[in-house]
Amino acid sequence: MTCHLVALCFDAHDPIRLARFWAGVLGWETAADHQDGIALLPNDDTGFHIRFLPTQERKVGQNHMHFDLTSTSLEDQQQTVARSLGLGARHIDIGQRPEEGHVVLADPEGNEFCVIEPDNGFLADCGFVGALACDGSQKVGYFWSEALGWPLVWDQEQETAIRSPSGGPKITWGGPPLMPKTGKSRLHFDLAPPADGDQQAEVDRLVSLGAKPIDIGQGEVDWVVMADPDGREFCVLTPR
Repeated sequence: MTCHLVALCFDAHDPIRLARFWAGVLGWETAADHQDGIALLPNDDTGFHIRFLPTQERKVGQNHMHFDLTSTSLEDQQQTVARSLGLGARHIDIGQRPEEGHVVLADPEGNEFCVIEPDNGFLADCGFVGALACDGSQKVGYFWSEALGWPLVWDQEQETAIRSPSGGPKITWGGPPLMPKTGKSRLHFDLAPPADGDQQAEVDRLVSLGAKPIDIGQGEVDWVVMADPDGREFCVLTPR
């Protein structure tokens, strides 16, 4: 039995403001969150929601994970960029080459994302959120394929990608060299066993795949904080 991906979580200085930004970019609905944050609920087949959780820690370095947003035409790409800028995004330079067709932006708290050019075959039929593009090893791609029960849809030259059998975005890992880890990851996954599952059994299964429980100062909580084989944090919630 595998767990399912419940949410992608953002640590945010101002969760409400950041949620409003992403709601405007993605067209998703906002909802209250039980951990004093706010959530966005998808209006498409993305398959998971986005949570914004309060933090006082500042962003250090480039995130290891970002959205790749797709475009149906050059005009559509320009409209997504213009809408994002109007909501508070800004252009950034992370070393992209001038001849590359995607546009790199940062949200109001500096979280990077890309607006991909049209006719990108790799992200065809993945929806507006085409991918969660991650810095990570081939080994961690294999781990997440087993953890979520999502098949590998790309595995070449140490680059990997998985996708839910139900469709939606791909999750990709670019292979080495990996970026240095600078403190707690600002974005992380929340996983949960199905309603008839068992949290501890799922934690044990993930450990057998290469994860480990970690302490980030979470205290007495009903979720388990873990690190994947690359040391990136994620949480295992109670069954739901």
